[in-house]
Amino acid sequence: MVWVPLRSTRTDRRAPLRAPAARCATMSLEWLMDWSWSLDGLRDFIATGIQSFRDCDATALAAVACLLVLFVWYCYHVGREQPRAYATVNALMQSAEANGVQNGYVYCHSPECVRCAHHDGLNQKLYHNLQEYAKRYSWSGMGRIHKGIREQGRYLNSRPSIQKPEVFFLPDLPTMPYFSRDAQKHDVELLERNFQTILCEFETLYKAFSNCSLPQGWKMNSTPSGEWFTFYLVNQGMCVPRNCRRCPRTYRLLGSLRTCIGNNVFGNACISVLSPGTVIAEHYGPTNIRIRCHLGLKTPSNCELVVGGEPQCWAEGRCLLFDDSFLHTAFHEGPPEEGPRVVFMVDLWHPNVAAAERQALDFIFAPGR
Repeated sequence: MVWVPLRSTRTDRRAPLRAPAARCATMSLEWLMDWSWSLDGLRDFIATGIQSFRDCDATALAAVACLLVLFVWYCYHVGREQPRAYATVNALMQSAEANGVQNGYVYCHSPECVRCAHHDGLNQKLYHNLQEYAKRYSWSGMGRIHKGIREQGRYLNSRPSIQKPEVFFLPDLPTMPYFSRDAQKHDVELLERNFQTILCEFETLYKAFSNCSLPQGWKMNSTPSGEWFTFYLVNQGMCVPRNCRRCPRTYRLLGSLRTCIGNNVFGNACISVLSPGTVIAEHYGPTNIRIRCHLGLKTPSNCELVVGGEPQCWAEGRCLLFDDSFLHTAFHEGPPEEGPRVVFMVDLWHPNVAAAERQALDFIFAPGR
């Protein structure tokens, strides 16, 4: 099909154009300027469009086609993928009320919960979760986790009595009862800068104790002597929406922490209150992948935390970091007139757990998995 212009005023139009793209542009412009709106002109315009399409570079068309195919494949792959079994702390706010939150504490209703299950099938369950993660993402960086799950029984049974995590031990992590403030410097400094904010919200909450023995949202824990109360914002990776609404500034602060564990069952954030005369029995935490951070809110005299046989004292406005997979206890032997010992407790990632390992552990130990 060739162009037959109705009229021509320039002789240079008959000269062949050097590039197909230039030819397309020139001929379209000529049609707009010189051709009359007639059936013949419309017919010639359509014919020219077809010819121009044929003259375009085949390589460019192939590249566009490949990109289009890749885009369609990506949309199909993303739409086909199932949502993850875990969510961020903010997302959990929306669903926690339907998952067994009672009196500000998440009670486990599943016999298959990896945090509460102590049976022979636990390692198989963890390995299945790891395989599912690796199939969906990658095996890259999973060496320590794979090794830990494969030999978990041996690790838990052969550990010295000073450090025996109850659920999961990640091998080859540096072990020490206490960590320096520089282990998670950003989060420590952020918590300490917001000391007054957290303290004010606690004091507002604590006023309710004058009206009843156990106000809504508080949990009483078992102790050999005295009273130990906790007010959870995040418990075992699940937010407690009602409690978070009562401490909005403290809850928002959790979202600013870089290393807060919020997506798996080992993550907690709460206010912990020890009444005078209280002793917490010696016990082990569930894992060594975390550091437990205590920000002192009220620290009377004769209060101590003992981790791995080493005693430390809290200080108001200062953070104390320790590995609670070591045998530890706490007590308040101060006089009643000095009031309770109060700390804000939040679980942070162990600094030697890599980013890829954190993502995998969030998947393997997701709440309810």
